[in-house]
Amino acid sequence: MLKRIQTLLKQKKVDTEMTVKGWIRTRRDTGAFSFLEVNDGSCLANLQIIADKQLTNYDTEIIKLSAGCSVVITGTLQESPAKGQDVELHAESLEVVGWADPESYPLQKKRHSLEFLRSISHLRPRTNALGAVTRVRSRLSFAVQRFFQERDFVQIHTPIITTSDCEGAGEMFQVRASGEKEDKPFFGLQAGLTVSGQLQAEVYAQALGQVYTFGPTFRAENSNTSRHLAEFWMIEPEMAFCDLDCNMELATDLLKFVLQDALDNCEEDLALFNKFIEKGLVSKLQDVVEKDFVHMTYTAAVNELSKVKEIFEYPVEWGIDLQSEHERYLTEKLYKCPVIVTDYPSSIKPFYMRLSDDGKTVAAMDILVPGIGEIVGGSQREERLDVLSRRMTDAGINLEEYDWYLDLRRYGTVPHAGFGLGFERLVQFATGMSNIREVIPFPRTPGFAPC
Repeated sequence: MLKRIQTLLKQKKVDTEMTVKGWIRTRRDTGAFSFLEVNDGSCLANLQIIADKQLTNYDTEIIKLSAGCSVVITGTLQESPAKGQDVELHAESLEVVGWADPESYPLQKKRHSLEFLRSISHLRPRTNALGAVTRVRSRLSFAVQRFFQERDFVQIHTPIITTSDCEGAGEMFQVRASGEKEDKPFFGLQAGLTVSGQLQAEVYAQALGQVYTFGPTFRAENSNTSRHLAEFWMIEPEMAFCDLDCNMELATDLLKFVLQDALDNCEEDLALFNKFIEKGLVSKLQDVVEKDFVHMTYTAAVNELSKVKEIFEYPVEWGIDLQSEHERYLTEKLYKCPVIVTDYPSSIKPFYMRLSDDGKTVAAMDILVPGIGEIVGGSQREERLDVLSRRMTDAGINLEEYDWYLDLRRYGTVPHAGFGLGFERLVQFATGMSNIREVIPFPRTPGFAPC
């Protein structure tokens, strides 16, 4: 309703009778009436309510309202003489739907730390910051779907329970039925929660051409950093007849598209983040949308990083994966824009990435952005049966268990490529939030799984 009121303001429609349903933020009393600030979650702005003393329940209920109480108010929207607001609602009736005890309600009118709000995850969406994060997250999700649907991608739902370890790192949550015996797994094979839908997406890409999956993934990594979650969402497109170049082009277009959509449709919420969370956030997002990304190989990146006087915690040398500090140096200090790094050593990348002619590197790419580091990781997939089989054997993978995957190379194999975009890192980048726990409704980390 409050978002609709903003539309009415743009149309200069006042003196409109309406009903507002929401929650009290503050109450301030004068001799003849009370000022109530009400929010319904549809936008950042509150609506001021003028509750006259002549209302029948003024002395019994209205004067007792406090932060958190839920109300239904019917009245007339009028121009406001006060500074800082265009309209106010003059109440003709006010019904208290639910009370909130002012002595115990934890969200009083003051700024709360994000760490404290994480301890009350069932109440934190009622705050300005977390409400704004949620609206931006919702808009980005809608923009992702729109991007792929407008380009004729087919969405598929890959399994949450899988018998394939896509990354080969073994960091999977095992799934077992209650009372299941070791020699009789419920699914016939050892199963776990998926770390990626990529392998299954490849199946459908080689039948439907271009597909994408957008869903939850899980990683049993005992990490409590501000960059990692045990449960997170991934956007994973997969395209047949596509090489590394078209893969990079699609990933770049996706980032620019969804960030432009947020700039166009989340102006009020982004302004809040720009003011209180990350100064210059809006300009940063506009730069990503408008400017070209820097392209460089992994070898060139290592050479550049080796020249700088910056003292890194982790050494920089060829054959070692780039760390977050290296990625952020490239994007924040060296080039001051997103950077696409390609052609990583095969020894630090998974078996499914296409081996280059030099035999040392693979056709991989990472998109790095300021403040985050890696936000997209992808590659051209290995379509050659003999090369893939050899790489899987070298990685210690049982070929019989992945015979279905090898069939994709036996029967009508084609060059194909895809990438993964971590949705929470995208929301982090768009909002400026420094901790990934703030951009997912219910964060799951080691030792922490509220609600």
